[in-house]
Amino acid sequence: MASITRLFDFPYHQLEKYNIPDALVTKHNGTWVKTSTQEYIDNANTISRALLRLGVQKNDKIAIISSNNRTEWHIMDIGTLQTGAQTVPIYPTISEADYEYILNHSEAIFCFVSDDEVLHKLNAIKNNVPKLKDIYSFNQIEGCKNWTELLELGKDTSNQDVVEDRKNNVKALELATIIYTSGTTGKPKGVMLSHNNIVSNVLDSANRIPFDAGKSRALSFLPICHIYERMVTYIYQYYGVAIYFGESIEKISDNIKEVQPNVMTGVPRLIEKVYEKIIAKGSELTGIKKKLFFWAVEVGLQYEPEHANGWWYDFKLKIARKLIFSKWKAGLGGKLDLIVNGSAALQPRLARIFAAAEIPVMEGYGLSETSPVISVNDQRNGGFRIGTAGRIIDNVEVKIAADGEILCKGPNVMMGYYKDEKLTSEAIVDGYFHTGDIGEVDSDGFLRITDRKKEMFKTSGGKYIAPQLLENTMKQSRFIEQIMVIGDGQKMPAAFIQPSFDFIKEWAKIHNINIGTTNEEIISNQQVIDRIQQEVDTLNEKFGNWEKIKKFELTPDLWTIPSGHLTPTMKLKRKVVMEKYINLFHKIYG
Repeated sequence: MASITRLFDFPYHQLEKYNIPDALVTKHNGTWVKTSTQEYIDNANTISRALLRLGVQKNDKIAIISSNNRTEWHIMDIGTLQTGAQTVPIYPTISEADYEYILNHSEAIFCFVSDDEVLHKLNAIKNNVPKLKDIYSFNQIEGCKNWTELLELGKDTSNQDVVEDRKNNVKALELATIIYTSGTTGKPKGVMLSHNNIVSNVLDSANRIPFDAGKSRALSFLPICHIYERMVTYIYQYYGVAIYFGESIEKISDNIKEVQPNVMTGVPRLIEKVYEKIIAKGSELTGIKKKLFFWAVEVGLQYEPEHANGWWYDFKLKIARKLIFSKWKAGLGGKLDLIVNGSAALQPRLARIFAAAEIPVMEGYGLSETSPVISVNDQRNGGFRIGTAGRIIDNVEVKIAADGEILCKGPNVMMGYYKDEKLTSEAIVDGYFHTGDIGEVDSDGFLRITDRKKEMFKTSGGKYIAPQLLENTMKQSRFIEQIMVIGDGQKMPAAFIQPSFDFIKEWAKIHNINIGTTNEEIISNQQVIDRIQQEVDTLNEKFGNWEKIKKFELTPDLWTIPSGHLTPTMKLKRKVVMEKYINLFHKIYG
């Protein structure tokens, strides 16, 4: 076939090269239901024919809001794009006000929802969205049109020639999708990505991920409305990888055992949780088994790629893998060869331990505005360096500005922000997208991210503080789940800390310490406070005196997406966190 230039070319490429029986697989009523490559394409064409019959024109916008990843999402995606219309994926967990803003700003004419909960939020604001003609659901919901009505409407193939004409008239440089980034403040921004933006990013990143093409299996569960997971699913389609959709974050460990994936994507918080569960199980062991388990962990935490630790270390690692790490891998389905990490920096200790356990986590870097990948590690050919975001991908250029900001140029850089020329011209200067991140490229070409430009602040003594660097270091402690460094314009850096309550309960049990049962009691317990102080003091040693965290306050509530502490990609909403804990701020700084 002709080269891939538009997003809907990927399924056709897969049909020609691999034609697999399980292109897309979703669990329905306890059974994994497979959709073959041919069925995927047939259904997408059926949707395209139906949309044409509903009057969808080129450049119309169709919104999709799904609480979980599923086959229907991808069929709608391809079916929409083939008509020359664009998809507007929306995070399910954002507020009703944000739903209203995005639907009005994008001028979406149809919206497809996954379930009751999303529909309820949408119904609350739909009267304030005048251009929205209709809502369809993937699940059967009483009183709501179902997406299968489109499959019925599109059954008649008599207008397939019009679909083909529409497809042929979609150009690579035209808009494909608008991704609304949650942002940490203000209204969501609509990132305009063309077919070429995403296709180039897929093809330029593809050689970094080793697959047994046509035979591998992936588990997809990170939000598909984010360009990171979506772009990776196009890579899977390019390589003929079967995509199994996880039921929910809560059921991921069950799904991993059932699906036995070779690859999946991850974010640091998820990888931390997996590690914490493994360590908690190891803590329950006794005698020689426990000693052996933690000996293996110590070996794993010293891991360096490319046999850099020498033959004696390799010998110990071989034993650790055989006796302990093989069980870790079995617990993750037994076939997981790779986790691709994005969204935020991964703690080096996690990169070491999982690579030692032969479940390597390949860290990458990118933004919605760069489709998203700028760089990514590759475990082959010396392409893996712990503590970095890997080497820059093909056809993408990175330069570091005088103030340390990472600038990016290439076919992956967005078309601009939808309906916002001012913001676009501020973000893209002379073809270079200004990422807002501070970083450096080492002599071997590995990119290292050190902080967010906008999040850096000065103390009253005029010293610059890079909060993310401090936060990532502090989160290496198993006592600290979330942390936000504060101190802009103050005499010293301090922090709000959400302790790891589950781990602290385990610790207290082992040491026979009565810490109470509620989170409020735990954070008020002096032994807990002293132990976390000990952790902070130890990790502070890595920093200069002016940047050490001098004081901290513990918070009783969990920092989550629904509670508003975190964005849907698990980044801190600094302004929100500051507002929530303004009393603690005053307590620290008087």
